[in-house]
Amino acid sequence: MERWLALITEKQIRRGTHGSTAKLEQAISAHLVTYNTDPEPFIWSKTADQILGYVSRYCEKTNET
Repeated sequence: MERWLALITEKQIRRGTHGSTAKLEQAISAHLVTYNTDPEPFIWSKTADQILGYVSRYCEKTNET
């Protein structure tokens, strides 16, 4: 979910100039319509074990300090 929201942020919020909240909402809605016409699934580049290993190592490092 976070990656999907980041995509909207990258493609609509940061790139556009929106004069009002309503125009921002229209831009996001238009993006969603375009995205939903030919959606592509997100493909995980790491396994769950790799991600959990990273988190574990990070926690060990931060607990030592």
